[in-house]
Amino acid sequence: MIVIRVATADDREPLGRWGAALMQQHHAADARRFILTERPEQGYGRFLVSQLDDADAVVLIAERAGEPVGYLYCTLEPLSWRDLRGPCGFVHDVFVAEAARRQGAGRALMRGALAWFRARGTTQVVLWSAAGNAGAQRMFATLGFRPTMTEMTLDFEP
Repeated sequence: MIVIRVATADDREPLGRWGAALMQQHHAADARRFILTERPEQGYGRFLVSQLDDADAVVLIAERAGEPVGYLYCTLEPLSWRDLRGPCGFVHDVFVAEAARRQGAGRALMRGALAWFRARGTTQVVLWSAAGNAGAQRMFATLGFRPTMTEMTLDFEP
């Protein structure tokens, strides 16, 4: 059974590891679009823990049999003229450890985030998904998400 809880500062190590894995996964899919820093575990863990006291953000942890297996990071966002959207919830990161995938952790994390957004009166939730991540996109669609934008990148030669 998957249990969802709010992250604490004690979760810094797994959060850093998973954030780095998410960064590496994106970088491997398109190294020209997605950055990869040195020691991403430290930076990502520090960043996610820094969000714990922000009332407009939440970091959730998925646990199976008492062991952390994934996380989700989301925020409340104000109106954005740049993005042509009103205030919304924004899901920035969803990551589940390879050994725990396809067992409901990602869906449980998303449901936890959606409940958090609803409790705050959010009327719209937005997320981005990497172009080749069809599995995640299928899961998001089963939760009611619909495609609305396609990011395109042009790289100039250095």
